[in-house]
Amino acid sequence: MSQQTNVFKEIHRDSVQTWESDQMGHLNVQFYMEKAQSGLSSLFAEMGLGPRALRAAGQRLEVQDHHVRFLREQRPGAPFYLVGGVLSAEPDLFVVYEEMRATLDDTPAATFRAEVRLVDDATGTPTAFPQAVIDASAKLRGELPAHGKPRGLTLEAPRAPMTLAQADARGLVPTYQGEVLQRMCDGKGFMNKRHYMGLVSDSIPNLLVKTRGDDRSQSGNIGGAALEYRFVYFKRPRCGDILKLRSGLKQVTEKTYTWSHLMFDGESGEMIAASEAVAIALDLVARKAIPVPTEMRKHLSSLVIDGIGV
Repeated sequence: MSQQTNVFKEIHRDSVQTWESDQMGHLNVQFYMEKAQSGLSSLFAEMGLGPRALRAAGQRLEVQDHHVRFLREQRPGAPFYLVGGVLSAEPDLFVVYEEMRATLDDTPAATFRAEVRLVDDATGTPTAFPQAVIDASAKLRGELPAHGKPRGLTLEAPRAPMTLAQADARGLVPTYQGEVLQRMCDGKGFMNKRHYMGLVSDSIPNLLVKTRGDDRSQSGNIGGAALEYRFVYFKRPRCGDILKLRSGLKQVTEKTYTWSHLMFDGESGEMIAASEAVAIALDLVARKAIPVPTEMRKHLSSLVIDGIGV
């Protein structure tokens, strides 16, 4: 993207706050998503479809597919900014790109590719983007840079959603259950995109106990870090809904493991979202990735579930 700076626009500028950091001492993944969502609003405002225009038309932007890469960890106090542009623009779908960069040296810290639809605010029914918005996107066109392309994951068409009962039958383990709280929702009562990622992130300690017997609260030197995520959103929960998360191991290599996290409506059993993440073990003292220990890798390999993921 650094070669496309003439067409991509600054859409967000901020710094990492201490309360946004997790046990690993770096910006938690859910806040990357929050920054990207803020940038998305500014990006579409550049094309004449900002928040006021959306409210007037009774419409909203709805991301249906996210691919995220984390390139460099962001520690408390780090200043950063986001730039964004349009990869493709059709009446029924925009594919956009956002990139988080360090303010100090402009190095990429994270990338976000999002497939975005325009939907009716009341019904959620997709509607066509105005031609004027499609035309305005030409000034922001660019190509997906190499460092924003999938590496450990793919962007193939998602699998058909399964039910909660099917996930339990496949052996995915329960890692989160809770109510969608008002603080997790936007002004219309829908859960913000940040919290899809946030609930997955919050579930990891339970996942590690169930699959590896690890309790992160008892280990001060070894942690983990996500390298890459993909989320596909099927439904949007509302304030008061009950969510249940089921997680399982999709793949293990010498250096990484790929987890699958499936989110369900706790009452109906319908799938809300499917995600998968490539992660590494992290030495918190040296701030370096470490290989998956041989015995751990053997144990994790025995837990792999075929045919899960996005």
